[in-house]
Amino acid sequence: MTVTITKQSEAYLDALAKVLEIPISRYEQAEKSYKSLGEWFHRDGSCVRHLDPDVFVQGSFRLGTVIKPQSAEEEYDVDCACNLNNLDKSELTQAGLKELLGHEVKLYRESKGISKEVHEGRRCWRLEYADGAQFHMDIVPCIPNGHDQRRLLEDRRLDAQFSDTAVAITDNEVIPQYYQITNDWPRSNPRGYAEWFKLRMGDVFKRRRQQVLDEVRSGGIITASVEDIPTYRVRTPLQSAIMILKRHRDIMFADDPTNKPISIIISTLAAHAYRGEETIGLALLSILSRMQDAIGHDGEKYIIRNPTDALENFADKWEAHPERAVAFFDWLEEAREDFREAGRLVEHRRISSVLASRIGSDLTDQVSNSINSSSSVGGGLLSAATAASAFSAPNVSFSDEPRTPKKPDGFA
Repeated sequence: MTVTITKQSEAYLDALAKVLEIPISRYEQAEKSYKSLGEWFHRDGSCVRHLDPDVFVQGSFRLGTVIKPQSAEEEYDVDCACNLNNLDKSELTQAGLKELLGHEVKLYRESKGISKEVHEGRRCWRLEYADGAQFHMDIVPCIPNGHDQRRLLEDRRLDAQFSDTAVAITDNEVIPQYYQITNDWPRSNPRGYAEWFKLRMGDVFKRRRQQVLDEVRSGGIITASVEDIPTYRVRTPLQSAIMILKRHRDIMFADDPTNKPISIIISTLAAHAYRGEETIGLALLSILSRMQDAIGHDGEKYIIRNPTDALENFADKWEAHPERAVAFFDWLEEAREDFREAGRLVEHRRISSVLASRIGSDLTDQVSNSINSSSSVGGGLLSAATAASAFSAPNVSFSDEPRTPKKPDGFA
């Protein structure tokens, strides 16, 4: 089945992505918060200072795919990690690392006058800020694991190009290893994943990052370099498409959060499917048409490989909970149908009507207001959103054939 995306739909999806974006100040607030925590760990008297703590943000804040909460009661979840560079797995247990860092996080809370107690999660410590801040920070304790990760992958002739930034993390549900001195720790690599994600954005990311740099320099900061521009300051069609898909998912699973497709699966499959499309609408429809291509199946279970660690399966929970696989494919079909239909329309009123129940009427109202405001001052939105799309409406095929999972094409 072939669908067509109109210029009007392109403009609408461009406006939708802008409405979903969080203010740059929110990213800066998160950055300020985790840097403040890092400074605390390095202060005189810190019990982890000699271990060279390195605090960094991870997840959607690092990838630049955070979306606005649906309500004022919902909080931003700022995921970060603290890597103790001078520690080794042979020196302490996971429980020991968790407690060591947790002690410092609790002291930090007291020093900043934060009223809410620090909460211990399965892999992290949660720092709850004041109600007005509308965000909390999850801090994952970790230690370097690059050497072991590279050896693990290379021994199995697997891609190890991102291994140097791998870390070992804690998990208090992995018993008895959590309480033992062992080399068998849970693995993670958020920095490596972010680098892979940048590669998937390709030349589009490089060009747009340079544009942001040029704007910064025109503002008087002439010493800035392109490496000083964080990913969250750049907006590519891939990032915007993921944001739209996440909101569509949130609405569809509002009453079934247990089976809601997790963001890492959506981001990974979307990044695999992205082919450098220059506009948000074309990227979104193209991604949806190819999104299942990186889902493998070994005859028993679905496999969505972590692109930085081929031994990790992001869909590992689907085997024990097959209803989650069903939920994912149902959501994918719904998203395809919804955005395919929207892509054929030329009136933003009708596009809003199609999408209101799928992404929220409050959101479609904001998009309509944005388009109307732009039109009243010269129609800049349509021309801006379609500047890179002076093309005849592209065709994107959604096959009617049954889904047959196949082996992923690769990680780069």
